[in-house]
Amino acid sequence: MTKIDDINARILRELRRDGRISNLILAERVGLSPSACLRRVQEMERSGLIKGYRAVLDPAQLGIGFTAYVTVGLNTHTKASQEAFERAVARAPQVTECHNITGMVEYLLRVECADLAAYKFWHTDVLGTLPQVQSITTFVVMGSPKDDRA
Repeated sequence: MTKIDDINARILRELRRDGRISNLILAERVGLSPSACLRRVQEMERSGLIKGYRAVLDPAQLGIGFTAYVTVGLNTHTKASQEAFERAVARAPQVTECHNITGMVEYLLRVECADLAAYKFWHTDVLGTLPQVQSITTFVVMGSPKDDRA
């Protein structure tokens, strides 16, 4: 396991802001030599602390104009029911995140669609037809003043 000291924390903060930052600039920002900085980044990659790098896409340019968080309650609380639900959700391109949670329901989904009509179709004809689903509650995203997902 990689130790997260102050310098590693600063490296991770910079990489979260810009995963394509050059090692030279990264080293300068965190106060290390380029070789020491590269060794630290490579160690964090090797240990699995840094799992990968992603491109942050503009939803509007992808034709995504509707985002919602959806809670889903299952009608049976068995492993088989959860696994079947998770398999179905994995096949749905509209679902960009699926979290098994505690509380009144079992799942929290992030759903992205072209528009409300596309969401309604997915809600009714896909999610609503799954035999494991008992309840669905939708929370429409009106804006995202902070979103650090990358």
